[in-house]
Amino acid sequence: MAYLPETLSRQGRLSPRIVAILALAATIISLSMGLRQSLGLFLPPLNAELAISASAFGLAMALQNIVWGVAQPIVGMFGDRYGARPILIASAAIYALGLTLMASTGTRLGLDGGLGVMVGLGISGTSYGVLIGSVSRLVPAERRSQAVGLVSAAGSVATLGLAPLGQILIASFGWSIALFVFAGFACSIAALAVFIGREGSAGATAEESDAATHPSMAKALRSAAGHPGFVAMTIAFFACGFQLAFITTHLAQFLAICGIASNISAAAIGVIGISNAVGSYVFGVLGSRYSPKRLLAAIYLLRTISIILFTTSPVTPFSTIVFAAAMGFLWLGVIPLVSGLVGKLFGLHYFNTLFGVAFFSHQVGGFLGAWLGGVVFDLTGSYARAWLSMVVVGLTAAAIQWFMDDRARPIDRVSGALPVPASA
Repeated sequence: MAYLPETLSRQGRLSPRIVAILALAATIISLSMGLRQSLGLFLPPLNAELAISASAFGLAMALQNIVWGVAQPIVGMFGDRYGARPILIASAAIYALGLTLMASTGTRLGLDGGLGVMVGLGISGTSYGVLIGSVSRLVPAERRSQAVGLVSAAGSVATLGLAPLGQILIASFGWSIALFVFAGFACSIAALAVFIGREGSAGATAEESDAATHPSMAKALRSAAGHPGFVAMTIAFFACGFQLAFITTHLAQFLAICGIASNISAAAIGVIGISNAVGSYVFGVLGSRYSPKRLLAAIYLLRTISIILFTTSPVTPFSTIVFAAAMGFLWLGVIPLVSGLVGKLFGLHYFNTLFGVAFFSHQVGGFLGAWLGGVVFDLTGSYARAWLSMVVVGLTAAAIQWFMDDRARPIDRVSGALPVPASA
């Protein structure tokens, strides 16, 4: 418990040092996600100047999602072994180089290799997968869900500034200069990461803090694969990515088909961002008081009900903003809840790795949600079947998550087996 005195004050509050690290983590996530969520602004100028089609740009963004998902468990392994700081610095450099490659070439290599592969790798090491593990280790168990919710809530904040800034830069100086400026922001992540110090675990026992008592990575992964609750949560996490990626990619076109003005579409994205900041923190607080698995099931169910109500009623500007507020509130509240369950099931030693495994399922869902939504529209001229698929996936995920086995099963350090508790 060597880290406990510097983590908590005598009154039980978080120490100034830990508050500063949480603020750094929130800022880094906000910059990383804000840059990513603003990349759609570059499609119109790239289409006008370089004849890059929407499908080509969309494929690059889908590639970014799947690279992010594939890389997350691997990046998580390095984060578990070496800590967050070196991973953040290296990933921020890759992020900046990917944006620079696109800015300096404007070719398919820059599009797929830069915005797709390199930015995907950069995001995997500068967003939730690594930093949530650091936050979980720094904060006592009873404060963990709330702290993760607070940091997750910051993920949408920078978008409110970076998106307008990006649009101004594109209009004033062109898309290439705007991307170079975005690359500069990615470099600032590396500068901030320098101040992320050595990690401790405020909520761990002395035995858990001793790395020598832990099983191998291979045993941890086998144990996770054999835990029915972890498998159920990972499968349900697919629905989260599927629903959110579809909405992010296709909502604007769906609204245009319904005769809704483009400024309403832009306002809806802003409302989603603001509501997400509120919802992430609220679910982080609730996760420390109530069952995380039940809250996750409620999120998937409420999202699905919101989709049903929105698509079966007349689509108006008012209904669009209400839908955006509801979906935004439920947007990333899953992050503190999933991270809390991973920590509960297996502890924190391999947290980044196991969270990355679960997050891979989320990214596969995101890839398919974005891609299949377009395929369905091209084949049928309507999004009706795509919305229906989101309802089916959401209801299935809610049922799976509700009945998840969330009993902690510490890994047997001798055999790697999962001891079954005597009682639930």
